[in-house]
Amino acid sequence: MILHILLKGKPLTFKFKHLAFLSTLIFSVFLKQNATSAPIINHNYFATYPVNSKKSFITSAIEKAGPSVVTIDTQRIVPNNNFQKDSRILIDPYFDRLFGFRFPQNSVPKLEQGQGSGFIFKDGLVITNAHVVNNSEKLIVGLSDGRKFKGKVVGQDLITDLAVIKLEGRGPWPKAILGNSNNIKVGDWAIAVGNPYGLENTVTLGIISNLSRNVRELGIYDKKFDLIQTDAAINPGNSGGPLLNNNGEVIGINTLIRSGPGAGLSFAIPINKAKKIADELLLYGKVIHPMIGISLINENSYDLNKNQVKVGYIVPNSPAAKAGILIDDIILKVDQITINDSSDVVDAISKNGINKFSKLLIRRKNKIVKINVKPIDIRNLKNN
Repeated sequence: MILHILLKGKPLTFKFKHLAFLSTLIFSVFLKQNATSAPIINHNYFATYPVNSKKSFITSAIEKAGPSVVTIDTQRIVPNNNFQKDSRILIDPYFDRLFGFRFPQNSVPKLEQGQGSGFIFKDGLVITNAHVVNNSEKLIVGLSDGRKFKGKVVGQDLITDLAVIKLEGRGPWPKAILGNSNNIKVGDWAIAVGNPYGLENTVTLGIISNLSRNVRELGIYDKKFDLIQTDAAINPGNSGGPLLNNNGEVIGINTLIRSGPGAGLSFAIPINKAKKIADELLLYGKVIHPMIGISLINENSYDLNKNQVKVGYIVPNSPAAKAGILIDDIILKVDQITINDSSDVVDAISKNGINKFSKLLIRRKNKIVKINVKPIDIRNLKNN
């Protein structure tokens, strides 16, 4: 009816044009009234192309090695030599010895608690640092799944700072995958895992900063090992925990940190060395360290344009002293192994063992001298 009124008296062509226009307008209004909102993005399309959810190599590495990492709680009984709390006298430690005075002391021993890290490397066996468990009366080892076991030290070696603990209980035991520390290179990823300050399962990331860092370079002279240097943060409580590569394999055992000037340097014992020490501890309960009783100096020979190794000190009554080695002798070869660094001498003597002579080729001033020397265990060296 409305269309009829609007189009009355108009030409036929005009009527058809306006009829088409009004029909379209009415149809579009009808659609708007019955339309529902729809998203512009087709989610079904993106459902076939999910967002990339691939894990990082760090997450994958921790999932592999994390269950094997343990917390080691230690207890030591130490003598309490403190003066009574009401004592107001500041005593020089030599005063008592000199005059024979005795001051009241609290003689009751005290219980000292500590904490470190480690990891299970064989069924029921944990490897850690010797300084974590040394002189401990009681060990409690906690696994990441909440289980706790008593532990017993089956062997420790203070010279290489390694120890093996046997867990008193039944498995199953989540074991770490041991890598090959000979294959790592400077710049490789390094992941440190441990329990610093009692904070369990802490993970830090860095790179391998250096290889074969001699402990003597760090001012440590009572230990015998070369270290992996990393910038992955290692803090108190991390000692004994694993250093991982990007595949989650153990390449080292966290053992030292550099505090004060130069802080931020961390060090780990290469796993290949640790495996050898652990095997000896399990087999013999101790580790033999062949020594001939000399200290060595690396120096540059400007004449030969290469490094050379010089004898800096000789322990009295040692095998070296008895064999006739002298200070300032230049060691050229040990058992046909050419010497370029002091670590070469240590490795050659260690490989020789204590049951046979090592053959040393030495340059003494302008002469070449051959000397046979039979190494002894370092424990016997101290007794000479």
